[in-house]
Amino acid sequence: MLQNASIIGFLRTILIFILVYTIFKYVMRLLAPYILRSVAKKAEAHFRNQSGSQKSTQKEGEISIDKMPNSKPSKNDVGEYVDYEEVE
Repeated sequence: MLQNASIIGFLRTILIFILVYTIFKYVMRLLAPYILRSVAKKAEAHFRNQSGSQKSTQKEGEISIDKMPNSKPSKNDVGEYVDYEEVE
């Protein structure tokens, strides 16, 4: 069966949507700092664990080079010169 929608039901539905949105916005405003702080602590712990596993046994102040740069002289050639003719 097809039921007719009433204007009261429509307004009631719109009011419920607005109420739910407002409550959600208020709750998120209260909880967002705690959620962001938790995510930041997890990321910090993750980065700390990652950098801790890569540390080698060096004395403080020593310098280590992981990769030597290529010391080949670079050529400034851009390519060959190609002569061309204009076609009319």
